[in-house]
Amino acid sequence: MTSSTTVHSPLRLYGRSGELAILDGLLARLWQGDGGALVLTAPPGLGRSALLREAAAAHRPRGPVLYATASPDEPGLHALPRTADALLARLRERGAARPLLVCADDAHTWDPASRTALALAARRLGPGSRVAVLIAADDGPAFAGLPALRLGPLDEDAASALLDRLTGGGEEAGSHVRRLPGVTEGLDRVVRVTEGLDPVVRAELLREAAGNPRLLTGLTRRLTPDQLAGRTPLPCPLPGAEGVLAAHAERLDGLSAHTRALLLLAAAAQEHEPAGAGADALLLLRAGTRTGLPRDFLDGVLFGSAATEGFLQRAGSRVHFSHPLFARAVLHHAPPARRRATHELLAALLAETGDRAAASAPSGDRPAPLASLVQLACAAPAPDTALAARLEAAATAPYPHAERSSALTRAAALTTDPPLRSARFAAAAEQAALAGDPDRARALLARTGAAGEQGASPGLAPYVHGLLALRTGPAADAHAALIAAAALLGPYDPRRGLDALLGAAEAAWVAGDAPGYLEAMGRIDPAPYDRAFASYRAGMCAVLAGRTEAGHALLRQCLDPADPGGPVRQNAPAALLRAGVAALVLGEVAAACRTGARALAAVRTRGPDALLPQALEHLAYAELRAGLHAGARAHALEGLHAARRTGQPNSSVHLHAVLALAASVEGPAEACAAHCDAALAGAGPHGLAQPATLATWARARADLAAGRSEEAAARLGPLVRPGPRQGHFAARMLAVPCYVEAAVLAGRGAEEAGELHAAVAEFAGWTARTADPQAPAQLARCQALLAPAEEADARYAEALAHHDRAGGDFERARTQLLYGQWLRRRRRTREARTPLRDALVAFQRCSARAWAERAAGELRAAGEQGPSVRPATDGALSALTPQQQRIARCVAEGATNREVALRLSLSPRTVDHHLRNVFAALGIRSRTELARLLAPEGP
Repeated sequence: MTSSTTVHSPLRLYGRSGELAILDGLLARLWQGDGGALVLTAPPGLGRSALLREAAAAHRPRGPVLYATASPDEPGLHALPRTADALLARLRERGAARPLLVCADDAHTWDPASRTALALAARRLGPGSRVAVLIAADDGPAFAGLPALRLGPLDEDAASALLDRLTGGGEEAGSHVRRLPGVTEGLDRVVRVTEGLDPVVRAELLREAAGNPRLLTGLTRRLTPDQLAGRTPLPCPLPGAEGVLAAHAERLDGLSAHTRALLLLAAAAQEHEPAGAGADALLLLRAGTRTGLPRDFLDGVLFGSAATEGFLQRAGSRVHFSHPLFARAVLHHAPPARRRATHELLAALLAETGDRAAASAPSGDRPAPLASLVQLACAAPAPDTALAARLEAAATAPYPHAERSSALTRAAALTTDPPLRSARFAAAAEQAALAGDPDRARALLARTGAAGEQGASPGLAPYVHGLLALRTGPAADAHAALIAAAALLGPYDPRRGLDALLGAAEAAWVAGDAPGYLEAMGRIDPAPYDRAFASYRAGMCAVLAGRTEAGHALLRQCLDPADPGGPVRQNAPAALLRAGVAALVLGEVAAACRTGARALAAVRTRGPDALLPQALEHLAYAELRAGLHAGARAHALEGLHAARRTGQPNSSVHLHAVLALAASVEGPAEACAAHCDAALAGAGPHGLAQPATLATWARARADLAAGRSEEAAARLGPLVRPGPRQGHFAARMLAVPCYVEAAVLAGRGAEEAGELHAAVAEFAGWTARTADPQAPAQLARCQALLAPAEEADARYAEALAHHDRAGGDFERARTQLLYGQWLRRRRRTREARTPLRDALVAFQRCSARAWAERAAGELRAAGEQGPSVRPATDGALSALTPQQQRIARCVAEGATNREVALRLSLSPRTVDHHLRNVFAALGIRSRTELARLLAPEGP
């Protein structure tokens, strides 16, 4: 063990503010004469030494620093004692005049006598000591019993900031990068020549480094400027991890031969599994038995409580490494011949298992042993054309998409022909995207090379780029990419060409681009496909082209996609989702719910995982249209979790809009506002007109529930009016009833009569064409709101009769609420109580809390005094009449007399009269005092 008082002060550490605060506390106690010991423990590469240097730099102005390492003797270094008593005496002597900080770096590598002396001396530093000992070591048992601080990987923000500094993207990039501790050696070349870090390369580097700063540095150093900028493909695998893996592998030398053999089997067995899946314990048992490992040892480690020095952990029937780098270090440390033999053994065992499983499968349906081939690929010492072809062929079988992606990646790595290699990487990216791993898909696309190197499959890489943009990027970009990919794919890959055109049509639909939708669908030749698909294509094109009657007739032919058919029937979930879209366009909401449930079941059963958010979104939206708000909320929440898990922010935007619509009925208002904000924040940058329209409609409906009709009318006007600012073509008519209600309640009926009548006339035409059961009742309600007084009664009666036939509590209750409110304004309060009471009960039955509160307020204003309509008030407010209580609350919220009058369907003069009586009853003199009285912390 050697020591020195010369340390290099670092400029800056990333993501270690918590650890630095703990070190600051230790140093503060030391400066007050109360030292101690602390072990900084972590696997290699996480910055133990950097933290020691930071502490040394902070202490140097206050006292001496003894920096001890395990390096060979150098000029100026002197040996420390190797017994605890002598070492403790030396440290106390050095700290007698000024507080002493001892920094022991990589102490786990010291000789046993020095380690023992250091541990015993650190334990015997009692209160009042003027010496503090900081020990940096791995997470082994050498310093057990001492206070320890375990370092974790850097979080994403810290790792990203470090990467910016390493590649010249951070602030002060060029001037200070050489002084970053432990992460800057040899990086000046990178900082000088890097013009900009490609976002895909950034994501791949961060994923591969897994928060290890030393590994991130090594990976970045080994990439060329063109690779960092995304101009040339990334190598596979990424180079630069050798140093960190070698440091992790140092712990292996002290393990028993049996433990090292089992660790090698476990690391190799993970190679054919999806990331994070671990290894099958039964496979390891068979492999260990075949290699001659004792059965009691295998049982103890795999199924018992035997330890493996912290390397392996068990979870059910799976065995995992405690850190992914340990598995890579084991493979890196093993001699190549032994590593190949291990992979070949596992390949043989997996082939035997596959053969036994295939023996019971029908002839022709037996899958190729994909896992066995992956193990053989791992054992291959050099590129292997034949094995790569076998892997690619096996990956066409119906294995999980993640496994197929892994196999195709291995096949690409074994391929020397650049066009074929690029094609296999693109195919692997497609499978990763279908597995719900868009980051991995982008990383694989970064290895496909330039367009000229993709001659084996032109259009495949643009197709995958378009699929990723459809779920994660601007809709216009997705549409353009998929249209271009379809033109390249069409001549030799019609299935992907069809999927590209359908994806382009979907992108145009969500963007509200009807011409773009017609362009994409018009390029599809329906001849090779079944009747349901041909009817869907022709029907949707006819509807968007204005030939609604013909389009509806065609769409009815594809409501049940159960007919046997051609190639398109191979993807049943997608066919069911198309049938659900057709049902919604027709207004057959019950059929849309049934088909949506079938589509969800098909996706859960068959996959792909990437389609789950869309299946849940379609079902939730159909349930909203059917008035099943609780079910819609539950399915949309599940879809939101699935979209986040599979990296699909555009799907999250759609699901936030659905949740906002559900919350506009069920409440609370805060939930509706939060989902609206989330939907609009994502919809704007990506041009997603459909969820933006739905979210705005939801916010307006929540405003209506709260009595804010002016705000609701202002939000809905641009959505339903013709012109460039109008809402999405598929949702405009759905918002018309809310717009008419908001405009009339806001007092715009007279000044905007022409516009309102035009909107109702357009809605009447839509009602005549749609099968939506609520549309006739909503039309009659709109006509009642605009009708003269002598006709309104009959119109409301007509609307309620339609509701009786259609069912649905929520829409019927809204009509009853408006009818009761209209009766009360005509001073027919006794008649008004019946529809208002029915509306209140119906709103309560469907959990529409905000709407129930509005109905209860109207009922109180009509003279009802039952317990279901009495508000919870304190002693002061209970002295007011129901109408006075409502006016008091509105004024306390900041509403003017005119706004209160519009909200409560009164005249401003009546509001002023009631407000003066409120002031007199409560003994106050101003609106400010009223607001203070009704504040949450008030009486």
